[in-house]
Amino acid sequence: MMKIGEVAKVPVKSPPPRSSSSSCLALVAGFLLTALQCASAQLQVDITLKRTLYIAYEPLIVNVSITNLSGTTLELADSGKIHWFGFQVETLDNRPVAPRPGRAADAPITLEPGQRITRAVNLTPLYPITEYGGYRIQASVYATSLGQYFNSPPLNVEITEGRVVYEKTVGVPESDIGGGSIRNIAILTHRLPNSSQLYIRIQESGTGTVFCTHRLGRLVSSGVPDILLDSHNRPHILQNLAPKVFLYSVIGLNGEVFERKTYNQTRRHRPFLKLGPDGNVTPLGGEESHPDVIAAERPLPSLSDRPVPVPGSRTDSTSSDPRPKNLLSE
Repeated sequence: MMKIGEVAKVPVKSPPPRSSSSSCLALVAGFLLTALQCASAQLQVDITLKRTLYIAYEPLIVNVSITNLSGTTLELADSGKIHWFGFQVETLDNRPVAPRPGRAADAPITLEPGQRITRAVNLTPLYPITEYGGYRIQASVYATSLGQYFNSPPLNVEITEGRVVYEKTVGVPESDIGGGSIRNIAILTHRLPNSSQLYIRIQESGTGTVFCTHRLGRLVSSGVPDILLDSHNRPHILQNLAPKVFLYSVIGLNGEVFERKTYNQTRRHRPFLKLGPDGNVTPLGGEESHPDVIAAERPLPSLSDRPVPVPGSRTDSTSSDPRPKNLLSE
């Protein structure tokens, strides 16, 4: 019997010796973890964006870099139904966004040890990321010889809409491509973190096809820029690009960029647009300035960057459609 004040002595059991099978499992787990860490470093995939805020249907250009860290030459090519390159796009509430149909195979490439390639990809024709809200984007590369996918870190973008300052519905002249169809011209302003930007969107009224959403450049004044239509219904836009500097643009109804010039305001005259009796639009007043002013602005996308039809409209590309068929294009 234990006396009062006496402390009970509880025998302490030593842990059972680790079995050889447990040690083997721990070694295997450590080996697999090390192997996975090494494998994940064999191919490095990175993506960058110039900004994170875009308006709907604007070309969303992703710069993709792929670096071969495997120490051996890698052949990247499609294997059966598996594309060696692709994207994973989802909304910020984790809803996946499926790619548009009709994607062609990507040309195979060879990466030498240590070689790095960089490509610019326009996501707008490839994924229906036109609904307002946030999206998460990852690039993914599959290496057949390594038997696994390699993903880039995710980036978030937000799709929003600008403020419409001018809108007109016009017909396409019979002498032009798409003659007889109806186009909607919209001029929009959009506030980015460091500046206000001017956009033009041209959309076919019947099918919903968006022919362009061009970012024309900065807009320093709060008023509506000068906008006139010529005899071909092409919009001529004169915007206040900087103090006493104006940018003149002529955009075709199929998204073509016909002209881009800058004009300086003089002591007596501010540049303006005038519609002549022959239907031609001419910029008057001011002095034409050096084209380096335009070069300072982001250049307008080429026709290969223009978006595809909106969901629910026709999606077949015509033989004259100059968009690249491969996802990774030079």
